[in-house]
Amino acid sequence: MPAESKFTPEKVLSVHPWAPNLFSFRMTRDPAFEFVPGQFARLGVHRADPDNPKNPSGEKIVWRAYSVASPADAHFLEFFSIVIPDGEFSAELARLRAGDTVYLERINYGFLTLDRFEPASDLWMLCTGTGLAPFLSMLADTTTWTRYKNLIVVHSVQYPNELAYADSLRAMPTGTASARLLYVPVVTRRRVPGTLPERVPVLIESGALERHTGLWIDSVNSRVLICGNPDMITATRKLLAQRGLAPSRRGKPGQVAVENYW
Repeated sequence: MPAESKFTPEKVLSVHPWAPNLFSFRMTRDPAFEFVPGQFARLGVHRADPDNPKNPSGEKIVWRAYSVASPADAHFLEFFSIVIPDGEFSAELARLRAGDTVYLERINYGFLTLDRFEPASDLWMLCTGTGLAPFLSMLADTTTWTRYKNLIVVHSVQYPNELAYADSLRAMPTGTASARLLYVPVVTRRRVPGTLPERVPVLIESGALERHTGLWIDSVNSRVLICGNPDMITATRKLLAQRGLAPSRRGKPGQVAVENYW
């Protein structure tokens, strides 16, 4: 199969800077590309490759995985990215502007999806940084709101200007006929009114997160999605295991599903 048949060229529609090291962007979407909220796509950008004698074009396409932040039924795709200085991919991506080309693999990936779980009342979405992206897609899906009674988004960052999408999350209905949304911003390196000050595992271990929300994390009522920093994920999974929450696996539904970033 020719390599070109595995991906489609798409165009950047807009770029939104959130902080010096954070931005989101929208791009066109091939009508044949489908995904389930929570999944990720593989994106490609051109990068110079001048020192490779086997590549006379002097360019190559580098690929990275990005969780989709946009609704599953949107005509565009949106992604949320951090800029890694001199990073092979993100530095190139950060230079893109409207009209530039990004390549999209035709296949979707990932298992951070709600079909991993059996019914429960509370859905906890715990994330750091750009790990918020898949939860934005889920919150745009009416199924998420009808499946749970309480939707809790805990977004942890180091500095307040990194709380991307905060206004959008605060503008969502805090309660509907079927679900209630609780948005919990966490800022670990500044004291900011209206936010919690400790890392997610510390907030769980101390009970501060549950006192703040008025909800208890347990194996009966809770389903937990975790996305972001691997250290946060490892520590949080250990704490949840102590409470009897198990990973959800194929053919054996549990209470926890994760997506590691980097």
